[in-house]
Amino acid sequence: MTMDQKIYYVSVKHNLIQNVPSDSNEFVVMLNDEQLTKLRDLMDSISQSDKYAFKRTFVPYKSADHDDAVEEFDENMIELYAFLHQYGDSRTKQLIEDMNILSNIKDSGYDDPGYRESPFNK
Repeated sequence: MTMDQKIYYVSVKHNLIQNVPSDSNEFVVMLNDEQLTKLRDLMDSISQSDKYAFKRTFVPYKSADHDDAVEEFDENMIELYAFLHQYGDSRTKQLIEDMNILSNIKDSGYDDPGYRESPFNK
């Protein structure tokens, strides 16, 4: 941690960034002002893409795995968790690694046997 960095407590679940710990905090990160702004932007992107994905759920016969709303949400989540991992303390890094989210979200499963033949995945 450098002199210009401060400790922040982050809850992705509750879309919170706080400078004091609470029961809702999932992650601890050390950020300077510029990095804090980036984190806020990432959290806002998650919120916006989540709203967009929710609106798309009512479109009938739309395959979720080829929906741009879901892809946007996934990409934003990957970017957020990568950011938290990069600037997180050792516990935060370990939690994200244990979640195995960074590699799992990137793996679409399109190469799995039977995927291309399924009429439901067009």
